[in-house]
Amino acid sequence: MALPRLPQLRVLQRKSFHTSASAKALSALALPKAESISANWKGTSATGESTKNFIGGEFVESKSSEWIDVHDPSSQTVLTRVPQTTDSEFKSAVDAASEAFKTWSRTSVVTRQRFVLELQHLLRQNADAIANSIVLEQGKTLADAHGDLLRGLQVVETAAGITSNLLGDKIEVSKDMDTYTRRVPLGVCASIAPFNFPAMIPLWTIPMAAVTGNTLILKPSERDPGAAMIIAELCQRAGLPDGVLNVVHGGVPTVNAICDDPAIRAISFVGGDKAGKHIYDRGSSNGKRVQANLGAKNHAILMPDANKNLAMNSVVGAAFGAAGQRCMALSVAIIVGDSSEWTTGLIERAKALKVNGGFESGTDLGPLISPGAKDRVTSLISSALDEGGEIILDGRNFPAPKDYPYGNFVGPTIIKANTSMKCYQTEIFGPVLVILEADSLDDAVEIINKNRYGNGAAIFTQSGATARRFESEVNVGQIGVNVPIPVPLPMFSWSGNKKILFIKTSLRRGINFYTQNKTITSLWKAEDAIGNLVLHLVRLSLPNNIVEECVRESNTLLVDLLKAILKHKTRN
Repeated sequence: MALPRLPQLRVLQRKSFHTSASAKALSALALPKAESISANWKGTSATGESTKNFIGGEFVESKSSEWIDVHDPSSQTVLTRVPQTTDSEFKSAVDAASEAFKTWSRTSVVTRQRFVLELQHLLRQNADAIANSIVLEQGKTLADAHGDLLRGLQVVETAAGITSNLLGDKIEVSKDMDTYTRRVPLGVCASIAPFNFPAMIPLWTIPMAAVTGNTLILKPSERDPGAAMIIAELCQRAGLPDGVLNVVHGGVPTVNAICDDPAIRAISFVGGDKAGKHIYDRGSSNGKRVQANLGAKNHAILMPDANKNLAMNSVVGAAFGAAGQRCMALSVAIIVGDSSEWTTGLIERAKALKVNGGFESGTDLGPLISPGAKDRVTSLISSALDEGGEIILDGRNFPAPKDYPYGNFVGPTIIKANTSMKCYQTEIFGPVLVILEADSLDDAVEIINKNRYGNGAAIFTQSGATARRFESEVNVGQIGVNVPIPVPLPMFSWSGNKKILFIKTSLRRGINFYTQNKTITSLWKAEDAIGNLVLHLVRLSLPNNIVEECVRESNTLLVDLLKAILKHKTRN
């Protein structure tokens, strides 16, 4: 799931920032959405003002001298600007999280569960505002934006089951001796989110970190921070105490501060290979837990016996939906046997897709996130020609929709290639489908297993035996049988295989990531309980001063206590 690969971000001095008048360049559909967000939400803007940090329960205007413009990918309009958070502001966020941990970690699990339940309600209630923000800043279609939020909501709802999932283990290991395990929170954690799922990825981490008793520093993508800021405000409304969630912005300096700060115990990251390796190496070397889910190149095998209509519709939707900007995009189709009928059908369906602004009715895919992303995608498409591939559907010079002449649009593209080509080896992260040919299922599985990525793969077949063999032999984390994007619900494990995933991200095991075990062995001898009972009875029959004298001369065990009482009577 790609994230900006730690580029040198273009920053603006305060004096050169565009005024809110720039919002007038938005489309007629987008402008009222932007005005509504700017008027109704404290932390973010979509009409040219700045996005704030969220520190200790307050939305705080940064004092930074460096700012990063956030553009509408459909029109290049400046929607907001985010600060390169200063060192002192970052320290304030960490201090707020550290202070909040002292009380939040001791809050009852039922109270933490209640926050998650209320957050779930508020997210649903404000889904349109979050989705509108995603369309404005990221460029997704409105349907895709709602889907982004929905996948995050599923994690929130799963986190509501924390009261059962935090149960410990207990066993009597010897007479009157018990050993038991408790799950306790780590402390201050951090989450670094990518641009392509601005709601889902924050919602992968916020509820899981908070419900297990941790506090969190969230760094949204500097390209589309609005959804995260709305979610932060909803967390506050849901009753999350000040300082439990803090949001800071910026590029490489903020990422490095997260990796280096000794108070931060764990980092969760989703994004590109280069950035992920940097974060994993730097964070781990500083003694932090790091879970990093990185790049992908997902394959689908199309068998001759497959339901062709289902398979082709599935491949086209999974390859080109969200403009291909998702880590589980189906970017490679391996056709077993004759490919001619398949390629004709895929081209016809891809050509029928509607490319337009995200708010436009009927849009199937919107623009890429930035002009730089568009240049990178078109360059990778062009490389196929240089290496002997065949572009059978070319989206490089796709004509921009009439109302969006400056949008970052690339049309659906299909390339016939081989496994040595750059367009196959590289995660393109755009609306590009690479077609390979194979003689048999064995050859197709071998292609997948040799690829360095291991997120997911699918097969389309009507043979149960073929599907079972594929399932057994393919080396990926998520497997789809007649399902193009096999991302499971959060109660199941979500992970990838192969070395590109330094630590497997698993929502089911998220509790393990955000907690540490405490194992306690205790001895409470049964005689003590009897002795204390006798002591109580003695108190009822002897003066207090006599009982206290007896207790001082004994260890309150029954025999010693009786001896002390007997000694007292003899003495008197």
